[in-house]
Amino acid sequence: MAEAAARLGHDFIRPELLIEALTHPSMMGEIDNQRLEFLGDRVLGLVIAEALLEQDRAAAEGQLAPRLNALVRKETCAEVAAELELGVALRMGRSETLSGGRRKTALLGDAMEAVIAAVYLDGGLEPARALILRHWGARIEAAPRQARDAKTALQEWAQARGLRPPAYDDLDRSGPDHAPIFSVAARLEDGRAAEGSAASKRAAQQRAAEALLASLEGEP
Repeated sequence: MAEAAARLGHDFIRPELLIEALTHPSMMGEIDNQRLEFLGDRVLGLVIAEALLEQDRAAAEGQLAPRLNALVRKETCAEVAAELELGVALRMGRSETLSGGRRKTALLGDAMEAVIAAVYLDGGLEPARALILRHWGARIEAAPRQARDAKTALQEWAQARGLRPPAYDDLDRSGPDHAPIFSVAARLEDGRAAEGSAASKRAAQQRAAEALLASLEGEP
């Protein structure tokens, strides 16, 4: 835990908050990180929204919303958690450990949100803001280029060629209830399709749309 706190760059007055943030429900004890995850998601959203407004004072809400969604989604939180090596510090049950829980996107994303909440409760908004901006800074800078909504882009591609909007078919749901993985296919009217998997149906649809767009790149 001390090493995790050092990587976060926050000296906890109440270290029990960090322990709670890094305790997965599979531990089946008196505490887990679900309540902190709920709070951390809101703190992250607030800080990122403020940063986006400051970054681009001329952007309309319709431009800012997809950037925010890309920055706060579970996959992005999991990327930051992996960079901080939070997986090695997670406290989880044996079965979850054996199933590779320390590398799962959903678990890492949840832990990152919970850690943000722990820093917020321990030191207030400014330390939490500093943590977020330190580890999301480059992503915020890149957001205007990377936050393109793949589903919208795919729909526009299809409509420009006289095709009906793409369909999204649910293919599979795997994993435990607390960390499901959804697989979805994005399919065009002419039969071309691609698949995507993620921790939520919405994210899986975006992944599938991104994959299909990539396969269509360069076509007239």
